[in-house]
Amino acid sequence: MWIAEAREVQCDRAKGTAITLSELGQPPFPESLDVDALLASGWRPHAFRQFILKIHSRCDLACRHCYVYEMADQGWKAQPRRMSETVVDHVAHRIGEHAMAHGLTEVDVILHGGEPLLAGPDFIAYAVRAIRRQMDTGSRVNVSIQTNGLQLDDTFLQLFERLGIHVGVSMDGYAEAHDRHRLFRDGRGSHAQVAESVRRISKGRYHELFSGLLCTIDVRNDPLRTFDALLAFDPPAIDFLLPHGNWSTPPPFRDPGSPATPYADWLIPIFDRWYGSSGTHTEIRLFTEILRLLSGRSSRSESIGLSPALLAVIETDGSIEQSDILKSAYHGAAATPLHVLRDPFDAALRLPSLVARQIGVDALSPTCRKCDIVAACGGGLYAHRYEENSGFFNPSVYCPDLYALVRHIHRIFAEDVVRMRGNS
Repeated sequence: MWIAEAREVQCDRAKGTAITLSELGQPPFPESLDVDALLASGWRPHAFRQFILKIHSRCDLACRHCYVYEMADQGWKAQPRRMSETVVDHVAHRIGEHAMAHGLTEVDVILHGGEPLLAGPDFIAYAVRAIRRQMDTGSRVNVSIQTNGLQLDDTFLQLFERLGIHVGVSMDGYAEAHDRHRLFRDGRGSHAQVAESVRRISKGRYHELFSGLLCTIDVRNDPLRTFDALLAFDPPAIDFLLPHGNWSTPPPFRDPGSPATPYADWLIPIFDRWYGSSGTHTEIRLFTEILRLLSGRSSRSESIGLSPALLAVIETDGSIEQSDILKSAYHGAAATPLHVLRDPFDAALRLPSLVARQIGVDALSPTCRKCDIVAACGGGLYAHRYEENSGFFNPSVYCPDLYALVRHIHRIFAEDVVRMRGNS
């Protein structure tokens, strides 16, 4: 459903490189996507079910691997520090309007930043109550917050307990691993303070609020030691994130021209420990999603698989954006012309840049569509496919790593299924 003869880009899996096969003068993908033709064919967009609110645009850390402050898009500099109550009121109205239009009985709201706790407890309470008031009776608003943990004291935890807000904390493992990147502006590490906050929420009365830990991978850190350090806090889930990068700005230690698989090599020992342990109750979301896909179910994450993207981002000033991870690609990659003061969320559902993240296999490069693990990999995270000449019509820059990881998990899983059948 693209404009005829769109630029063809291919990934040589053995080399892990993006190769432009033809230069036809067409706009890069997804600008070349013909949304009218898709709609005429009977395709319909999927409603948003997740809303990320950037309630504060600044941070009290200076993390070296942050895609908001350290990568291509520097739009945060023009954002107000905190979302206003006026913008919150319009966000609440737009979410309620969208839910009613699409018959949604449940939505997820994620409070984000910057560092969202810098917005303060009173503002967070105002925002959550405003959104819940706008939903129909019987509709549910699940609220969570993603924080670096520095401000996570009893005042916030008591508020989150009253409002039923779940908390995810960003933490990269043991002290040396965490303090490679998650630093104060004066260069001091933040591990000690973050660990204290995580202990506060992971023990006692607040544990039911704890949604898990988010760890950005650095392959210089020992994988099993990192895993054990995170498990020590008894998190319900761990998200291991590949550091953001693409073909034009490769992530650390990922040579786009190399068949080496440093990130798969880092993750596989953790998978083997996790999958083989009967005593570990912590979910590792990347592994869980791959296993779901290998067993024929759909993915619940845009980082893997072919499920449509269902999230919208509302910036601090009220601008409606796509996934803010796209800010790692180029300046303005996440932007849309829409704003909550004048536009419904439905207006975003016809934008080529959003539609491209909802049409599954039809948005993938020719190589991805021919690949034997396409149903599980799904081309990887959309932002990781970017190349400045061809846009997002590429495999992931992590193609060799994803292939090696999925194949390893498939082999272990298949052996397990055969063994279980043999014992039945």
